[in-house]
Amino acid sequence: MTETPTPLLTVVIPARNEADNIIGLLTGIDAAMTPVAPFEVIVVDDGSTDATAATVRGRMAEVPHLRLLQHDRSGGQSAAVHSGVLAARGAFILTLDGDGQNPPEELPKLAAPLMAAGSDAIGLVAGQRVGRQDTMSKKLASKFANGLRARILKDGTRDTGCGLKGFRRAAYLRLPYFDHMHRYLPALFARDGWQVAHVDVSHRARGAGNSNYSNWQRGLVGAVDLIGVAWLLRRRKKSRPTEAQT
Repeated sequence: MTETPTPLLTVVIPARNEADNIIGLLTGIDAAMTPVAPFEVIVVDDGSTDATAATVRGRMAEVPHLRLLQHDRSGGQSAAVHSGVLAARGAFILTLDGDGQNPPEELPKLAAPLMAAGSDAIGLVAGQRVGRQDTMSKKLASKFANGLRARILKDGTRDTGCGLKGFRRAAYLRLPYFDHMHRYLPALFARDGWQVAHVDVSHRARGAGNSNYSNWQRGLVGAVDLIGVAWLLRRRKKSRPTEAQT
């Protein structure tokens, strides 16, 4: 087997019942990322009941930088991303949804600010969708939730639900973990003193399958999480040590 170089970047894909979308997504990722830097791709199968895992496993024989993790039950998007980041070998993580709605050709936009000279203060690059290809009810619910979150957390981000994000692996692993944390990453990174960059990204209609979450489910969970994150921001560590020099 050909030994793959140590990746600088790891692309993490949370996926649940995306057998009909995953191959096209993986093909697009390879095309977009090959010119950028050494990379690996980790698909986290979040308790799928279809052929998602088998489809990815079949492609792994041809693509040495492709890896598969499997949850024994569905834990949700944040749990899948967390598992992928823990297993990643790259110093920088790029994420996108497994349903194909996040175009993989947008990934280099996320990597560039993190890899640029003098970018040590940037912890997170958050994609913000332009021209969303969703139902009107979904767009309205998202607009309301984003507006409420922005007013309470003051995180300077108009679209935290976008799956396209890039961040430093080490910084992410120091964040407090909780389910659904992926919607609050700008506030959490800023809480730890990191700069957050934003890039506009395009959006596609879902090619196959159905969304795993309803607007009602998102709203109920989001209300509780918003209170919890606001509490975390108020209780952040304010003192920072400096080491004495002899």
